[in-house]
Amino acid sequence: MNLRHSLILLLILAASLGTSPTANAQILGTNTPVDENPKPTWETQKQARTYQLGIPAPRGQITDRNGYPFAQNRLSYNLVLQFPSSTDWDDAKALSFARQQITFAKGFLGRPFTLSDQAILTHYRNRALLPLPLIEDLRPEELAAARRGITPNLQLQQVYARLYPNGELASHIIGYTGKEAPLSTRPIENKDLIFTESEGREGIEQTFDFQLKGKLGSLHATYDAEGRKTSERIAQPPVPGDNVITTLDQNLQRICEKVLKENAKRGAIVFIDPWTGEIHAMASWPQYNPNHFVPTINPQIYKQLSDDPDVPLLPRAYRSSYPPGSTFKTYVGFSGFQSGKLKAEDTYTGPQAIDIGNFTFHNWKKYSVGKLNFVEALTQSCNTWFIQAGIKIGAPSMIEWTRRLGLGRKTGIPLKAETDGNIPDDAYMLRVQKRKILKGDVANMSIGQGDIKISPLQMAQAYGVIGTGGQFHQTRLVKQIQGIDNKVVAAYPDRVRDDLQIKPEDMETLRKALVAVTEDGEGTAHHAQVEGYHVAGKTGTAQWGPTNKQRTAAWFAGFVPAENPQYAFAAVYEGEPGDNSIHGGSHAAPLIGKVLAEVYGTKKREKSKEKDSSSEQSTDKPKEEKESDQSN
Repeated sequence: MNLRHSLILLLILAASLGTSPTANAQILGTNTPVDENPKPTWETQKQARTYQLGIPAPRGQITDRNGYPFAQNRLSYNLVLQFPSSTDWDDAKALSFARQQITFAKGFLGRPFTLSDQAILTHYRNRALLPLPLIEDLRPEELAAARRGITPNLQLQQVYARLYPNGELASHIIGYTGKEAPLSTRPIENKDLIFTESEGREGIEQTFDFQLKGKLGSLHATYDAEGRKTSERIAQPPVPGDNVITTLDQNLQRICEKVLKENAKRGAIVFIDPWTGEIHAMASWPQYNPNHFVPTINPQIYKQLSDDPDVPLLPRAYRSSYPPGSTFKTYVGFSGFQSGKLKAEDTYTGPQAIDIGNFTFHNWKKYSVGKLNFVEALTQSCNTWFIQAGIKIGAPSMIEWTRRLGLGRKTGIPLKAETDGNIPDDAYMLRVQKRKILKGDVANMSIGQGDIKISPLQMAQAYGVIGTGGQFHQTRLVKQIQGIDNKVVAAYPDRVRDDLQIKPEDMETLRKALVAVTEDGEGTAHHAQVEGYHVAGKTGTAQWGPTNKQRTAAWFAGFVPAENPQYAFAAVYEGEPGDNSIHGGSHAAPLIGKVLAEVYGTKKREKSKEKDSSSEQSTDKPKEEKESDQSN
């Protein structure tokens, strides 16, 4: 592709990034318009051959809710071999010529690369009119060397490449791209691509691939009877893809990932606006850098990612589910209130242990705690209390109301392979255990053990529904899709999915209990406290996996501020196999505490600055008025 077409690619890329073409022309050191002077074409030149080749479009951007980019494009340079036109060499001469050029390229690049004889010959026989890629995506130092070594037969080809400017940030959500297919090796046909097109392979890149991809452009190239190029023009420029605007807050996402990186080997944190259903942060740890997949993944890096026992390619926030432990006790109380089988003033004793059938269930405290009401029982996270309450409420009511909170089914975010989680019912137990739910299963369910599985995203969603008093807003990850002209192509507005209508007195009981978990002396989540705000939440600790490799999931979930939630949240901390020192209060609650300290600490600093600024303005104004009075 010549300089004229390189300029057009730059202008198209600039448009896709929202930059003015004029500014980019100035950056290039030229304001010269595209030369459209008439040249011999297939319409005017007999015996000519013309090809209509496809020009891939730059992919649209993926941004956060404020327009900050997660994924965009850059210009990439390939070193290509161009065989001389009007040649009719035998295989030996074609190979000899190509090997000479490749040896020369290796010399000025300073690094080895391989290309098989078969690949060279296949290209020469079928597609010698088009360049043969030798090295893709030259590094900056290689590009500088290549520019000094350019010959009529060794050229630089400009193509688009995906860029993830924040590296690992939100990588499990944004995903990555890969080559759609290798360039054809058969004889040239119309609509063949001049360079490979990329496609989404994971995350939003995959789900919205069609919208991000844009529309192919068309390049017309004409050759005379001897194979010499006589004209080349872009008949139709490619149209950049649409931009996907997510609900994520890049700053909050960064805070959550930083907290996980510094305090957990594996885990996840999710923050949702419960009044709109918008996900503001959804962090999984560990992560990967999607830039490593551009233009293709290095086999060594991919092997390292695949063999890593911490599974950095796994989006734990929405693709993994865990037993919820005591976080589920909030749902037990909620189910009891909604079904009318539990009241705030109801009391049960909290013995050290309780027998259900042939099994003994223990409280985590080694002594009887006496009679407790719901608020006291949730504050202390008393197992034996909730087992008695759960058996009275019954499995059908708990199943019905927890499912209405969105548990046991996908949230509906536009990412593939989201986990369903699991709320076991009779059908499930018959399929897996060959029996219906028994009393012991209800006891297990009442303390968040057994076959219950919940993802961190589902957990945040469910606590958000409780935090709003029962308004269930559809959980959303994408706000809208915008065209290159910033017009909205598709929108995903707020939608109320269900209204559970929690009674005000029951809501007050739930809120009081959840705040006591973080603030009362008997509570288990003191590490989640943040100055100036009441945090409502519940800790949980549960084991999962085979006995010899059993791991602990430490949870903390809730909403903040407790009176009128801005966020619903969930954090899970994955312990090492066999490590029994992991607990929700000691490992998960601090994760949320650190995030909230950053979030609300920042808000306080911003308010302080605004106050100072306002104070300065109010001080200046009377002074100006006084000076004006004096001048009069």
